[in-house]
Amino acid sequence: MFNKETEYALRGMVYIQVQNLKDRRPGIAEISTEIEAPHFFTAKILQRLVKMGFVNSAKGKGGGFYFDPDKSELPLKDIIVATEGGKIFTGCGFGMKHCDESNPCPLHSQYASIRNEITKLVTEETVQSLARKTLEGKGGSSYLGI
Repeated sequence: MFNKETEYALRGMVYIQVQNLKDRRPGIAEISTEIEAPHFFTAKILQRLVKMGFVNSAKGKGGGFYFDPDKSELPLKDIIVATEGGKIFTGCGFGMKHCDESNPCPLHSQYASIRNEITKLVTEETVQSLARKTLEGKGGSSYLGI
């Protein structure tokens, strides 16, 4: 459903949060290995997310990636919009440029409800909520190095 950059960004961010909850700051080599993503591509993605202020990084001993505990939780939607834009939340499921209530595509009514559910899901779920679920054993442990 999402492009590879978004998938790696989401998995990487959740992995970082899981490790932060264990009082660890993972480095890029560890993150890319654990989320099964190419090292340089993961580095590029995380570098962008650091510049955007979603996550922090520190170099040297005790360094690595970490979330500011004083910031509010990060909705998945924010990462998705940052990596691939918001068209997935507004676009036509049939790929038409001009699809709306007055000019609907053949999938309009069915796709609108699916798109709304996806939007609700990624707005309500956060990197932190997924990390907590992972630590509680509610999915994702084999993909997030636990």
